[in-house]
Amino acid sequence: MRRVGAVVVLAVLCVCDAVRFGQLCSGNSANTRRTLDSWGQGHYGARRGTREHKGLDIVCSDGSIVYAPFDVTLEGRLTVYTDTKKAAINNGINLRGEGLCFKLFYVNPDRTLGSVRKGQRIGTMMPMQSVYPGITSHVHVQMCDKSDPTQYF
Repeated sequence: MRRVGAVVVLAVLCVCDAVRFGQLCSGNSANTRRTLDSWGQGHYGARRGTREHKGLDIVCSDGSIVYAPFDVTLEGRLTVYTDTKKAAINNGINLRGEGLCFKLFYVNPDRTLGSVRKGQRIGTMMPMQSVYPGITSHVHVQMCDKSDPTQYF
């Protein structure tokens, strides 16, 4: 019986390993990642003063359409910041699909509950330049457990 349990666990792990995010943002079909700009870098683990960046930044122009990267369930709106000075970009959404739980920051969702098919619009990129002038505007992808999402891109 133990051997069957181990096989099931391995099969689940292998399914997640094969997951790849589809296009997140209009104008960026390759899911290009944010590189060095005047505000820092967008890779997982990049320094943010005394803390580490716990997500991966995917380039997305302000106002662009944001798509479901695969079939997902929308699991509610999220608030990105407690700082009211950043209210212009303070939205995001919780999602689940393909065995993954993840969050997208800086997205104004069209709706916050229900199912969405791969490639369908889920919202729009918020005006990041209004809060961080000169930054490479981006959607921040963060796994619910704050693990590194890079392997899925």
